[in-house]
Amino acid sequence: MIRAESLAKRFGPVEAVRDVSLEAADGRITGLLGPNGAGKSTTLRMLYTVLRPDAGRAEVDGIDVALDPLAARRHLGVLPHGSGIYPQLSARENIRFYGRLHGLAGGTLERRVDGLVERLGMTDFADRRAKGFSQGQRTKVALARALVHSPRTVLLDEPTNGLDVIATRAVRKLIRDLRDQGHCVLFSSHVMQEVAALCDEIVIIDRGVVAGSGTPRQIQQEFGGETLEESFVRVLGEREGLA
Repeated sequence: MIRAESLAKRFGPVEAVRDVSLEAADGRITGLLGPNGAGKSTTLRMLYTVLRPDAGRAEVDGIDVALDPLAARRHLGVLPHGSGIYPQLSARENIRFYGRLHGLAGGTLERRVDGLVERLGMTDFADRRAKGFSQGQRTKVALARALVHSPRTVLLDEPTNGLDVIATRAVRKLIRDLRDQGHCVLFSSHVMQEVAALCDEIVIIDRGVVAGSGTPRQIQQEFGGETLEESFVRVLGEREGLA
């Protein structure tokens, strides 16, 4: 479970996030939707403790992320924007290293690593050094790394970025499986079809504030439009005074 109240973050004169409140429940997929530069990634970074909010507060499974970031991280699996994997390690070694950081060892760790390698279709490159991996391969390794410790709450920043159609379908199935197993999944995307296909709840962020939220059906009912994409355009158009 994630709860955020009035989060704000400024970088010098730029207000990246001005006032974001949201809730992401266990057993639900919640999507952060918005145009580029809306504040989605900054919001996620505050939630997974890389950035400290200038104002507001957030909790992960009841833990205040600012007061006890280390405890919050133990509950989180995070796929950041930009994979950040170690290029001199193999895919398998990258995943194993993060498992050890979370206290896994021995047969338990190896079973987790092997299971993720198979599930995400990494068998062909699992034992190659990551230097020279494609964007899609790096994303798969980073996603496996985020899930190796079986976190209760999962935060994903554009999880299918750079993936081909087959890999995208596999990641989407994995996200649904996490939801069905009772995990809280919060992810950001600007791909409308992905949000429509996956999300139980949607939070639309524009210029650092929440412009709309609800189930896909609720958003369409509130803002009109035959498709979620049309409703999204209307949300942004109202804020720009164009709708």
